[in-house]
Amino acid sequence: MKDHYLNIYNNLIKLTRNKSLFEKLNIQDSFYDRMIVFFIHFAFFLKIYKKDENKQYLQKLYDFVFNQIDISLQEAGHGDTTINKKMKNYVSIFHSIIKKVDYWESLKNEEKTNFFSTFFEHSIESSYFAEYFEKYRNFLTNNTLNYFTKGVINHKF
Repeated sequence: MKDHYLNIYNNLIKLTRNKSLFEKLNIQDSFYDRMIVFFIHFAFFLKIYKKDENKQYLQKLYDFVFNQIDISLQEAGHGDTTINKKMKNYVSIFHSIIKKVDYWESLKNEEKTNFFSTFFEHSIESSYFAEYFEKYRNFLTNNTLNYFTKGVINHKF
């Protein structure tokens, strides 16, 4: 079962490393920017699959993902106090992203575009992000959760 979580996590990481997304950020990517992009992918993932899957499975996936982030911070050489502070901040940011993503379909195009500007500390091509994540949402809707558990896949949307 842990392999399922790892495969989902690795698929989300692969999506996060999409070079075209960072070209639209108009700067060189940073760890913070990568985390935001990851969190947005993860929020859409949870939103789509919470309808079909039991909450316990998704809770374990959530715990696994945040544990992986914690491990990454440890490997980067951050101390325990710094890690705790960053993790609190990341969890807070993630939950604010989830709140917006939950109402994605009811947001107007301008609201979708503005959504991305709130999470990045510099100017970005927000309309590109809105279009990209709409395609991503449709991609998730057209595939089952099981599709993401079998290994790292090529995402074409």
